[in-house]
Amino acid sequence: VQLQASGGGLVQPGGSLRLSCAASGSIFSINHAGWFRQAPGKQRELVAAISTGGTTDYADSVKGRFAISRDSAKKTVYLQMNRLKPEDTAVYYCNTVTRGSNWYPKGHWGQGTLVTVSS
Repeated sequence: VQLQASGGGLVQPGGSLRLSCAASGSIFSINHAGWFRQAPGKQRELVAAISTGGTTDYADSVKGRFAISRDSAKKTVYLQMNRLKPEDTAVYYCNTVTRGSNWYPKGHWGQGTLVTVSS
């Protein structure tokens, strides 16, 4: 199964973007899903996760600004990003995730999408 993230781009601080993650199969209907990001020189970190039951979880840095959602019929997971900040600049990736003490990536990484927040 391949994952393809899209929707990134250049946006000014305070702006919004909506990222999409399309799967080649129906993995999102039977797996939890998550969005991760990796900024230059930093480790990849979880941004948001959504369980198969629809429960969502967010990194403290994005709570109240980002929203994760899933459309199983379209085999797509979304990340709505509002009130973007320069520190949100990163390559964003999606993946299936497993729940332990935290959310952990489960599948293979697909191509990410670059989000640049700058004036």
